[in-house]
Amino acid sequence: MAEAVVGVLIGKLGAALAKETASYGASLLCKEASALKGLFGEIRKAEVELESMKAYLRESEKFKDTDEITGIFVKKIRELSFRIEDVVDEFMYKLEDNKHGGFAAKTKKRIKHVKVWRHLAHQLRDINAELEDTAKRRDRYVIPGIQRHARNGDDHATSTNQTLCSAREDDLVGIEGHAAKLKGWLVDDLEERSTKITTVWGMGGVGKTTLVDHVYRIVKLDFDAAAWVTVSKTYQVEDLLKKIAIEFDISVNPSNMDMRRLVDIIRNHIEGKRFLLVLDDIWEQNLCVNNIMEIFPTNCISRFVLTSRNFEVASLATSNCTIKLEPLEENNSWELFCKVAFRNNDDKRCPSELQNLGAKFLQKCEGLPIAIACIGRLLSFKPTTYPEWETVYKELELRSANNAIRSVDTILNVSLEDLPYELKNCFLHCAMFPVDYEMERLIEHWIASGFIKEKENKTLEQVAKGYLSDLVNRSLLQVVMKESGRVKCCRMHDVIRHLAIGKAEEECFGKVYEGHGTFSVHGTRRLSIQGTNIVALNQSDATHVRAIYTCMSSVDIGLLRPILASSLLLSTLDLQGTKIKMLPNEVFTLFNLRFLGLRKTGIEILPAAIGRLQNLEVLDTVHTCLLSLPTNVAKLRKLRYLSATTKISEGYFSRQGGVKVPRGIRNLTGLHGLEKVKASSETLSDVAALTELRAFGVDDVRREHAQILCAALLNMRSLVSLVINMSNKDEVLPLEELCLPESLSELVLIGQLEKKRMPRILSSWLHLNNLTHLDLVFSKLDENSFPSLVVLRNLCFLSLCKAYDGKTLCFPAQSFPKLTKLRILGAAQLNQIQIAEDALGSLDMLRFLECPELKRLPHGIEHLTALDELYLLDTADEFVEMLRQEPEANECKEELKKISHIRNVIVRSTEKNFRQRIVSRNGNEFSGSRLEC
Repeated sequence: MAEAVVGVLIGKLGAALAKETASYGASLLCKEASALKGLFGEIRKAEVELESMKAYLRESEKFKDTDEITGIFVKKIRELSFRIEDVVDEFMYKLEDNKHGGFAAKTKKRIKHVKVWRHLAHQLRDINAELEDTAKRRDRYVIPGIQRHARNGDDHATSTNQTLCSAREDDLVGIEGHAAKLKGWLVDDLEERSTKITTVWGMGGVGKTTLVDHVYRIVKLDFDAAAWVTVSKTYQVEDLLKKIAIEFDISVNPSNMDMRRLVDIIRNHIEGKRFLLVLDDIWEQNLCVNNIMEIFPTNCISRFVLTSRNFEVASLATSNCTIKLEPLEENNSWELFCKVAFRNNDDKRCPSELQNLGAKFLQKCEGLPIAIACIGRLLSFKPTTYPEWETVYKELELRSANNAIRSVDTILNVSLEDLPYELKNCFLHCAMFPVDYEMERLIEHWIASGFIKEKENKTLEQVAKGYLSDLVNRSLLQVVMKESGRVKCCRMHDVIRHLAIGKAEEECFGKVYEGHGTFSVHGTRRLSIQGTNIVALNQSDATHVRAIYTCMSSVDIGLLRPILASSLLLSTLDLQGTKIKMLPNEVFTLFNLRFLGLRKTGIEILPAAIGRLQNLEVLDTVHTCLLSLPTNVAKLRKLRYLSATTKISEGYFSRQGGVKVPRGIRNLTGLHGLEKVKASSETLSDVAALTELRAFGVDDVRREHAQILCAALLNMRSLVSLVINMSNKDEVLPLEELCLPESLSELVLIGQLEKKRMPRILSSWLHLNNLTHLDLVFSKLDENSFPSLVVLRNLCFLSLCKAYDGKTLCFPAQSFPKLTKLRILGAAQLNQIQIAEDALGSLDMLRFLECPELKRLPHGIEHLTALDELYLLDTADEFVEMLRQEPEANECKEELKKISHIRNVIVRSTEKNFRQRIVSRNGNEFSGSRLEC
């Protein structure tokens, strides 16, 4: 992944060169100007050389594991790139250091730094000479045919994939439901002439090929022609067509035929027939794949099955014909493990003395069938004794297991090699966090680390979101969803994480310290501390470290101080979750720091020295004890994200309140995110100057702030997320004065709306075409005002929390066509709900919570064909009692008929300790299971 390193470095070199003119202008000494000129000359030379190498590295990365010379070259370029980065970072650090102190101190530093500039220029000169020499040696010793050998390596990986995914019939576990569904899609309605495309997708090794192969062998005899073709990463359309012709048993020899003739022969062969074509392991959706499916005649009964790791490929499916394979559940994982590990035993059972250790192996696999099969097969060749199994487990822990386990890495490694170089740093960064760690603020981390570059008129945030989506679509990251359907955070699968950590260490990208054993950070750029025993860390090795992540709340920050003192070029310091109450002084000498994460810490105060961190782009103090930010925060001109909330205790509960920000915040014109400020006239006046804001949250708003808040929002033409929290639930939101920007996607309003003007105000939101998320709290909507919300036709999520005071709630025809999630909470008087036949057509989740007067299911709920979940909590006593009857009772039966199509229905009463899950059977019959709490 040297190209990813070089890409980031070129960005740094450009940033350094951008300071050239300013540095000359500020120079008062001829010697200083001369030294700077020499240094900038070497920086420019390095930039040109690396820029020309980047394209070569993009290709050579693919071959470094199959060609030794290429591997040596790539490693050398990575090493030299890191040395260049060290020089540039030291230069930027010293340049910033020149700005601190009085006139005499500054002058003394600048005289001293003349020698530093010359020394750095000399270092760069030597490195540039090595770069040139390395390039010459590469050309001198390169062996023709590297790409041919590399392709053979790819073929080997593909064949390995086929071998490992092929499973015996008795090893198929946990896919019975998917198999039945897939079989139905393929063989139902075979008498009708139609085309159906089915897709099966998921991460590498999850069992896509196994599932499809199992069904394929069952149904292929139902078709006149059936073909299975594996699509390699570097496939050619002509090669695929030849394989299809052979699979279809076409009698002619396609090897000497041009593509047009080949297409004609295939079309003629299947004319008017029923055929099945499986395209296995498609890497990406592109025109070629579409063209292959389009060559077949339309008068056929055609069934296509595509397997892929990529969501975009899955989107080619006919409506509702997609299967996403997830890792196996615990019981299925154990069943598969026992079948494989004890395949030589008649009973296929695990001895009791090995069950705990077996469970540990399964934790490593996290339900991934390919991993379970590999580990199980390895153990099946070992004596079934605890010492033997323990030895294997320890080897696995050290990531030095034998070939059977490395085969998992081989398969997953193909996914990593397929990543564009821009994504590789982003992916490896995710491995720096613990297993099951919910990685928040990924985008901010990536931007601050320099991984993201603007392109095609997109902002850094838009580019980063695209990268995040790509990693998720490739099944390399798993998203954790909010109830609203939005992405809450991301996790990395443990099996993938093990591979990624190995890659990160190999590339010197980063290391994970788990608090035991000998450990060296020499040469590594990032350090993730996931253990408490940090005394063993060698501080002298930390000079190259650029990022430190502490992922344990019990880490002693005092022991971290020596590492901070020796890591002067640090750019990221994330102390999230630690118990730290005050930052050590060493932090304020980290002039290159771009990311300072203090989320969920005990920080009570930030000193004025925070103003020394002039390169800071992200300051995150969410969920801390800070009540206000120091004045010098307003001097951090490069800040892009400022997130701050304070814990406010209210009895046994606490909430996140706004933080007082200093005057002068208007100077931070590059801010894209500002959450969550405590409202004041002065603060809101300053915020009006922040025209680049994408996210803004304000707390403790009062009526007198209305005019100035409106003026501020008028300037925020790019605002995407807005949260307004009034000072108390009885305070009226000044909506009439607020002009909400058209760009708004998420809106949270906490406070009353003015009843008389509410319909007119809500109707004025017609221009909010981008609004998809609306959360209203204490709004006092009723029968007269709620219909005005139907102008929001693109809403996907609507939550009314103690926001509806009416008795009847009506959803008129064609209202909210894109709404998928609806939550009504605390509607004290609501007793009737009317849903028109063509309303809420996309709704899949409906929740009513704490609606004590609701005595019946919504009228028209039977029309909500997309509804998957209905949750009723603390509705009317009569409603609960009626549902407690036996399902055959007439009154209960009539209600249950309305929801016969809903897969998941839960009715719960906390007061009566009652919970019932209603399971639909065959559309009309039900069985209810009551779980007494």
